[in-house]
Amino acid sequence: MADATSAQESKEQPTLKQPKEALPKNASKKFTWTSPQGETVSYTANAEMVPVRADDGSLMGHMFMFSQVRDDVEDSSDRPVTFLWNGGPGGASYMVNVGGMGARRVKVDTDKHMPNVGVMEDNPYTPLPYSDLVFIDAFGTGFSHVDPNYDGKKVWGVDGDGDAFARGIIAWLALHKRNNSPVYLYGESYGTMRNAVVYRMLGEKGFGVTGVIEQSTILDYEPVMPGNDAYYLGMVPVYAATANYFGKAGVGEDPYAWFNKACEFSNTTLASAIVQGDQISEDDKRSVATEMSELIGLPVDFIMDKGLRIELDTFRKSLLKDEGKTLGRYDTRMVTYAYQDVQGDNEFYAGEDPSYDGINATYLDCYMKMLRDEIGFEGYSNYEPLSLKVNMDWNWTHAAPGTMGPAQVPNVAYDMATALRRNPTSRIMFFGGIHDAATPFWNVKHDMSKLFLPKALKHQIEYHLHSNGHMAYADNEALEAMGPELKAFYEKRHEPVL
Repeated sequence: MADATSAQESKEQPTLKQPKEALPKNASKKFTWTSPQGETVSYTANAEMVPVRADDGSLMGHMFMFSQVRDDVEDSSDRPVTFLWNGGPGGASYMVNVGGMGARRVKVDTDKHMPNVGVMEDNPYTPLPYSDLVFIDAFGTGFSHVDPNYDGKKVWGVDGDGDAFARGIIAWLALHKRNNSPVYLYGESYGTMRNAVVYRMLGEKGFGVTGVIEQSTILDYEPVMPGNDAYYLGMVPVYAATANYFGKAGVGEDPYAWFNKACEFSNTTLASAIVQGDQISEDDKRSVATEMSELIGLPVDFIMDKGLRIELDTFRKSLLKDEGKTLGRYDTRMVTYAYQDVQGDNEFYAGEDPSYDGINATYLDCYMKMLRDEIGFEGYSNYEPLSLKVNMDWNWTHAAPGTMGPAQVPNVAYDMATALRRNPTSRIMFFGGIHDAATPFWNVKHDMSKLFLPKALKHQIEYHLHSNGHMAYADNEALEAMGPELKAFYEKRHEPVL
């Protein structure tokens, strides 16, 4: 999980310090994973506090890393190791672990609020049969802590965070003697932005990346700025898919065909109209609003009054207003009961999300039970699942390669393109969801299209669209579809490149 609308301005607050408690002792335990078809994999789960150091050897802090490593592999030279994380940027990695990619997961019911007591099972969709897995908590989140003698602000930012993760990965590879194993990066939401930076930085430190997996991607933060045209263009396909799901538009139409139809509308009709602002004629404006209404299920005059620009919170409040319900942001299929007008504060409402509330507590409780009761890792008394402190302190400036200097609003698509040019045998996979309003899939395709990559490099990139919202691991249908796509992606490391 991640919040793609985190505050852009850093606020001066005391630096987070490492707890006074003693450094937790590492713990491990052997397990056997069993697939629904009866396939078994013996593996060791390791919960470790890995020291991360600066160039001069000084301790930056300890990163909590939870790994699942297959036991029956004698030669690891062709055994991939995948490093996984969530976003935030102040989010720990428990969701991508017990949610979707770990060897064990919490059973979910896609668009339903989960009960408070969760059930764990062997995950039929985990990549463990063909890749070892290492889940990393960012500094200041989960159990990862900055050393008291190190300035946390150095790692709470786009570039500092990327550097810290690159160092953490290198430390884990050295500790486990896996320096010659194929390395893959798996990030979700802000974690996809982190992926792009780490992808480049690892190469600059002499460590090649074989594959990068981007789930629910955001590369360019400019569309989250108020009034940005690309924001409105990217949201319309999500609105259309949601209206289709609730029977408010495109009744009987294939949901993916309806989503793609809305993408084409954004690319052509809406793009032409929206850049004109109030210079568009009333007749043309009504024509566009009529077509948009048919796609997203809101009235023509309502869309006209908004200047063809429908904010996400406006859509969330409006589509099911007659039913007294409001939609989720991470997954627009998830609903809750609308707040009364007295609770109409916009900032409060923007942070309310049934698609987060519906899974968070259950995921975290099951994760803590697995770590503490089953593996025996005590950790610290406090696990920080989502640190708003880290979010608020985040330094968003980023020096993209080949640009004139640090930009206040980061665009890491340039990092990704640079890393791919330097490492043309590596591959990139994008996963998106038609009900993800936090990181719309239209914007990913748009950002990558502006790089004008040559055909040979574009051949190394693939895109997959599924039914999910932001957290693909909370959607069984999406996970079932993603499984064989992930496996095929890993196997492509053996294929020749163009």
